[in-house]
Amino acid sequence: LRQLSQRTISTASRRQIENRVPEKQKLFQEDNDIPVHLKGGAMDALWYRLTMGLTGFGTAYVVYNLFVISMPKKQ
Repeated sequence: LRQLSQRTISTASRRQIENRVPEKQKLFQEDNDIPVHLKGGAMDALWYRLTMGLTGFGTAYVVYNLFVISMPKKQ
């Protein structure tokens, strides 16, 4: 059983994966005045805006909480 399981794993045909690195290198090395963090397309822009929105919300929440804890409690 042990030999059989090792044989099926080691001799299984591997799916060939296309190497797309040269395509990505050309895309990211183009001089088209687009920042590198946005060269990936629409999904990069979406992730950038989502990250900036969450960062802004988090910063505002921290400032609000600092303001709240700085005020003396009413007795």
